[in-house]
Amino acid sequence: MRLVGLTGGIASGKSTVSRRLESQGLPIIDADKVAQAALGKHTWGWKRVVRVFGREILRDDEEVDRVKLGEIIFNDPTKRSMLNRAMQPCIAFGLLYEVAKHWIRGTPVVIMDIPLLFETKMDRLTHVVVVVWVDRATQETRLTKRDKSTLSQAQARINSQLPLDVKRDRADHVIDNSGSLQNTMEQVDKLNRIITRPLTWRELAFSRLGVVAIVVVAATLVSRLRS
Repeated sequence: MRLVGLTGGIASGKSTVSRRLESQGLPIIDADKVAQAALGKHTWGWKRVVRVFGREILRDDEEVDRVKLGEIIFNDPTKRSMLNRAMQPCIAFGLLYEVAKHWIRGTPVVIMDIPLLFETKMDRLTHVVVVVWVDRATQETRLTKRDKSTLSQAQARINSQLPLDVKRDRADHVIDNSGSLQNTMEQVDKLNRIITRPLTWRELAFSRLGVVAIVVVAATLVSRLRS
């Protein structure tokens, strides 16, 4: 089984790349969706976050008021770190649960779409890391246009994340999304051909088929030794 970590930065176009790969038949594990589920009412994540921030962040129906929570952590690195620490184990568990389901199905290649791939050290679980990169000026322009925000607001949000240049330097493959959409799609198509190549022996050994084969061989050897 090959786990491909896909990450980027705000307004880098990671979601566009993810949707393209999904349209080509590759399964996507979306960390944002896992995080939303992990923060559902009365879940493990919900309890951890309420313990940290208090019941003031809850709506009348006891769901977390995500807008209010976002306002609390937006310009406060300490509180943002507190939220990440509270949610990280819950999200990690959810991601591993999704990986396990694909392992049981025998899925050969799985894309793990994780915005904080490096920050949460989830890159250590992947075999390949892909970073969707844009230059800083393009990132700022796209974010201000998308969110109708000021330049200073956009810069504050970008500065709250690990710089894209740092992520790019740690990647196995980079999708440069600074140009046209067509150019990006051509890069994604090339990436697809690379990551769907036959599994290595190591990846195959940890796949469902590989584990079954190892168990069968081991059982055969034990049986012969006993005879």
